[in-house]
Amino acid sequence: MDEINSMAINCPACGAENKAKSIMREIEIPHFGNVLETTILCDKCGFKHNDIIALEQHDPVKYTIDINKDNLSVRVVRSQSATVSIPEIGIKVEPGPKSEGFVTNIEGIIERFKDATKKALNLFTDDESQENAKNILKQLNDLIDGKVTASLIIEDPFGQSNIVSDNLIKEPIPEEDLKNLKTGFSVIEDN
Repeated sequence: MDEINSMAINCPACGAENKAKSIMREIEIPHFGNVLETTILCDKCGFKHNDIIALEQHDPVKYTIDINKDNLSVRVVRSQSATVSIPEIGIKVEPGPKSEGFVTNIEGIIERFKDATKKALNLFTDDESQENAKNILKQLNDLIDGKVTASLIIEDPFGQSNIVSDNLIKEPIPEEDLKNLKTGFSVIEDN
């Protein structure tokens, strides 16, 4: 791991001058390629931000893997441009302008979905939203406990994501589907 850059910066959270450290490293991730890992740590307020930015672009790709209790530890690399979904449960995360890349495992993806669902429970207090969120949490817990199976799908228009397993389906994304896939990048069109 080669450190590319390390410097003191103003904290983006608390504004403390030169109290945050910005570190950038170029890393090669097996089965994925070269990435730029960025980290910001503030000594004053404890702010921490991590991101992984792919340095290589590949063909658009869709990964599908059946989730079961035996493959929860399978490594997953999600680039900032990828859409992640578990269609049987009806949950999907699409990239936006603040999307971050990360490296985790299948269980980590499920935990991220659980955290987002718990936040929704606090935001939406109507009966229907509460019931839906509780149902999703139950299904996610059942998935981790091995009581049910489902599909994890990652669609990446820049081919920078990966699921490191021999037991998956990897296929190109058809041009027609690619047009409807979000990238997380803002586009300004000149009419």
